[in-house]
Amino acid sequence: MKTYAKSIVLILAGIGLALSFWFNDGWLQLCVGLSLFLFGMQCLEDGLRQLAGGKLEQMLGRHTSTPTKSLLFGAGATMLMQSSTLVSLLTIAFLSTGLIKLAAGVAILFGANLGATSGIWLLAIAGQDFNLNKVALPLVVFGVLMGFAGEKSKSFGRVILGIAFILLAIEQIKYGFSDFTYDMDFSKHQITGISGQLFFILVGLLVTMVLQSSHATLMLTLTALATGQLELQQGLAIAIGSNVGSSVTTAIVGALGGNRNGQRLALAHVIFNVTSAVMAWMLLLPLTWLVRWATGLVGLGDNQLIQLALFHTLFNTQGVLLFWPIQKKLASFLRRILPDQQEPSVLIADVLAPDTSPPRTHARYLTDNALASADSAAIAVVQELNHLGRLSIEVICHALYLPVEQLTRPQVDHDLLNAPPDKLYMDVEDLYQRHIKGVYADLLSFMGRVDVPTDEAHKQFGINCQIAALQLVDAVKDAKGIQKNLDHYLRLDDSAARKFYVELRGYMLRALREIHELGRIEVPDDAWLARFQLMDDDAEKFELSFREHLFMAIRNQQLDGLQMSSLMNDISFASRIIQSLHDVLMLSQGEGEASEFFRELRKMTRSEESGLVVALG
Repeated sequence: MKTYAKSIVLILAGIGLALSFWFNDGWLQLCVGLSLFLFGMQCLEDGLRQLAGGKLEQMLGRHTSTPTKSLLFGAGATMLMQSSTLVSLLTIAFLSTGLIKLAAGVAILFGANLGATSGIWLLAIAGQDFNLNKVALPLVVFGVLMGFAGEKSKSFGRVILGIAFILLAIEQIKYGFSDFTYDMDFSKHQITGISGQLFFILVGLLVTMVLQSSHATLMLTLTALATGQLELQQGLAIAIGSNVGSSVTTAIVGALGGNRNGQRLALAHVIFNVTSAVMAWMLLLPLTWLVRWATGLVGLGDNQLIQLALFHTLFNTQGVLLFWPIQKKLASFLRRILPDQQEPSVLIADVLAPDTSPPRTHARYLTDNALASADSAAIAVVQELNHLGRLSIEVICHALYLPVEQLTRPQVDHDLLNAPPDKLYMDVEDLYQRHIKGVYADLLSFMGRVDVPTDEAHKQFGINCQIAALQLVDAVKDAKGIQKNLDHYLRLDDSAARKFYVELRGYMLRALREIHELGRIEVPDDAWLARFQLMDDDAEKFELSFREHLFMAIRNQQLDGLQMSSLMNDISFASRIIQSLHDVLMLSQGEGEASEFFRELRKMTRSEESGLVVALG
């Protein structure tokens, strides 16, 4: 119903916009210019990201080791991308997935605000009395031609087209704004007090929120200044509002799509931009005098476009100077008001109410902002595989009628192994539908949306993750076959069949404990592989011995044919479960770039709570 209502609203809005074009040519020109500008920014961003490939992520480790390096990285990336919002969203993605730390993210944020001023200078310089179409139209031709010369040239062509569309947009906005506002004169609304200043600050904030681009807002402001529709102080107030508006997108994405660190960085962005804006507003009159005096020294005292660009640089710089000495305190403050969420020791906590129908479990880490880069998406996938691995092991424990805590207890509780099932445990099929199927579906859907680089490591990573997820699901499905017979035979009085099922149950618990431990320990690869091989050897010996004892028992008529067939089937199910979990553990232990890539990811995602699939990395 909500989707239907939203579609109706969008259709009506589209019809209204189309009718408005019919009645006002200036408004149409203005909208075309804004559309070209936003599309040009998108082309520029896409082209630069395609050219960079995974290099942006590779640069993070080298250039965010100190606050100064992080600041310069943020400024440089924003100057390259020409979008502080994009850099902020990328930083949230990197921070949420563990590629960078909170302190580095805050410093990158400061740099992004400084780097954003470069775009305003370019727009101010381009907005002078010069026909930009003479430059833009040839660029369109070359940009299109380069799109037919191969993938690398196609990316260069997209960058060139982006620049061309931005230049065309500037010209279109000039003429459209002039025609649309022919009878308007905002300069009549002098800023004579606080209410006037706040009005134009609010205008800048709202326009930026609607256009989702502070560059577009400032482009309109520069055009209005150039045509005399705005006074300088009005334009400066709009610039202050646009700076606050640019943090709204980051705040929404961080709050809805990020983990705790992403939310902290989004809040830091809002605090920084709002504080900088308040300072600029309080100092609006002296800053206005300062930019007029400074531009007058170089003969540009009448150039309001350059004055706006200088003002934008000054108030962002003063914001960085204010926050730079207290960035550690800011990070501590953010951690205090947004503390880490405690990870539960048991994920499936609804076992005490088996008759209820709680919502299906979905992915935790596969947020849209994790798709911002290939490496942030890869780490999110590994984190989600850890989540799916923990859920899978817990479901297998339910199949064995054993509490999850037995995986980490110092000693196995033998009395518990011999005890019949109680009412605390749920049906595996029900648990699969509730807790496994949704996460598995989300994982496959997310991986289908990842823009995978062409290098072998990322390609093989995707294949390995799909295999790991499938093997976890297969292990859960195999556990269904064991649960029914365990429930039946463990409730019987003492018998040979019951003893065999207790023995099978104990073997499964020991194997799960060892797999869980191998997913947690940090030891050299040789020691890890030696322990893994020992576990494999023990599994092979147990299965061989178990089958021999089964045949001996049926020869001695301790088991009948029905009991024998059930036990033979269930030892096969147990073997497949353990083998699937073994294979998941081993995906990262091979040779080549893909396995090395996994090992690098493990260093970023390892934690005490990770359990099984952390060994993927």
